[in-house]
Amino acid sequence: MDIREIQNLIKFVAKSGATEVKLEMDDFKITIKTTEAGTEAATTYVQHVPVSQPAPQAVPQQAPVAAAPVAAAPAAAATEDDSKYVTVKSPIIGTLYRKPSPDKAPFVEVGSTISKGDVVCVIEAMKLFNEIESEVSGKIVKVLVDDASPVEFDQPLFLVDPS
Repeated sequence: MDIREIQNLIKFVAKSGATEVKLEMDDFKITIKTTEAGTEAATTYVQHVPVSQPAPQAVPQQAPVAAAPVAAAPAAAATEDDSKYVTVKSPIIGTLYRKPSPDKAPFVEVGSTISKGDVVCVIEAMKLFNEIESEVSGKIVKVLVDDASPVEFDQPLFLVDPS
């Protein structure tokens, strides 16, 4: 991770309103703490750990970049064609899983009826699995993200028909 990527991460954390973010990869650890106003970074710690293989670092950096344009196209189409539907968006950055475990059925499918508070998926962020609950009752009309794919903050995940 170079200085430009660290600066972009600091700006992103400041805009997101988070007060503290810790990121650990194979060869370094970084902690970013922001002020209460959330507009500028107060403290940034970067710790480099020697690694014999730099190749694993390149794979995680390329995967989100490759996935971002693919995710942007369905979101643009969804806003134009499906304006009557409510969009369930990702509250965090991470890896989305549509099933509670690999051998189980997905939480929801197209056509599933959900109630407010029902779990629609889980997002893994920093080795923690966060259950994403629906904020609206209705019927799942469209699934916008594939299983085990990276998601960004505020990225549309599902379209729900509230009627």
